[in-house]
Amino acid sequence: QVQLVASGGGVVQPGGSLRLSCAASGDIFSYWLMGWYRATPGKSREAVVVISRGGTTNYADSVKGRFTIVRDNAKNTVTLQMNSLKYEDTAVYYCGMGGYWGQGTQVTVSS
Repeated sequence: QVQLVASGGGVVQPGGSLRLSCAASGDIFSYWLMGWYRATPGKSREAVVVISRGGTTNYADSVKGRFTIVRDNAKNTVTLQMNSLKYEDTAVYYCGMGGYWGQGTQVTVSS
């Protein structure tokens, strides 16, 4: 089993920044990929970015150039720095690994 604890999120104006963090524990060495996903009402959960243990990343086109993920294997954490936030980034964000999910954290972009 894997436990994921997410933190961060909140309300920010368009163009602003937020940082999300996720700490993993448990059987984490069984899984190579870790990432952030988001969900909005009426839409299925989508991948925002995933990162391998080796640091290879795969960003959704909608966030490329604005979001940056960093993985710290020593601390078993991933951090998502979100810059130039847009209204359409409003969603519940989830940290995920190997089919396990952290609790969602709300990100709201609003003026």
